[in-house]
Amino acid sequence: MQPAEFSENQPSLIEYRNVIVSKNDRVVLNGITLAIDSGEHVAVLGPNGAGKSFLIRTITRECYPHAGVPDSYVRILGREDWNVFELRNLLGIVTDDLAVLCNRNFTCREIILSGFFSSIGIWPYHKVTRAMEQKAREIIALLEISHLAERYMNQISTGEARRVLIGRALVHDPQALVLDEPTTSLDFHAAHRLRGMLSKIASAGTGIIMVTHNTVDIIPEIERVILLKDGRVFKDGKKEKVLTSESLSHLFGTPLEVVKRDGYYHLW
Repeated sequence: MQPAEFSENQPSLIEYRNVIVSKNDRVVLNGITLAIDSGEHVAVLGPNGAGKSFLIRTITRECYPHAGVPDSYVRILGREDWNVFELRNLLGIVTDDLAVLCNRNFTCREIILSGFFSSIGIWPYHKVTRAMEQKAREIIALLEISHLAERYMNQISTGEARRVLIGRALVHDPQALVLDEPTTSLDFHAAHRLRGMLSKIASAGTGIIMVTHNTVDIIPEIERVILLKDGRVFKDGKKEKVLTSESLSHLFGTPLEVVKRDGYYHLW
């Protein structure tokens, strides 16, 4: 994967403007305004219930902003209206919901190939081309999962499955990989391997947009951190200025000390 070149006049990859979203009569995003440019590596950090996952769900059209709010929109490369299937060339999205859907009797190779069809697995009516097969092999090699290619998704570990889903998201060479709580349910070793893989992907030129409640998930390549609290942007800026003991103690509502080690930020 090669880094893309972008014009200075190109609109932001993702832009939220005064976005308000409710669920069960509760406001979960309350006037969110932020923009993420193509090529940026960004983390959205906040406690459970801060509204982080709803940022992704407004992109995938699983939820919609309030209508009638002045000057309110969600835009992808400057467009407010898009077909979700068009997004696969722009954003590779990996969520826990997708993990559940893919936990089936398909091989890992089939799940990766299914990214070309926005399906779960390969079915008889799908036409898999030689180019698709070659791309899948390249992705499998990149993610170091050749040993998993012919194993079934419902027979591998959670950490292994997460890497396969990342492969499925990468087949279209998206401008950014969007990850919702990527290390949830992973043990220490699996989480460590996944973070290393994400660093490799970021270095290869794909943007990383990571939604997490865990500072250790924030790989060294991520330069910008957005803190989300009670559905609002609490702080947004360079990682070194945002990930402070004072800011994170306020964010999580408990006294915390931030320790930086080997490029990662740990909380004590």
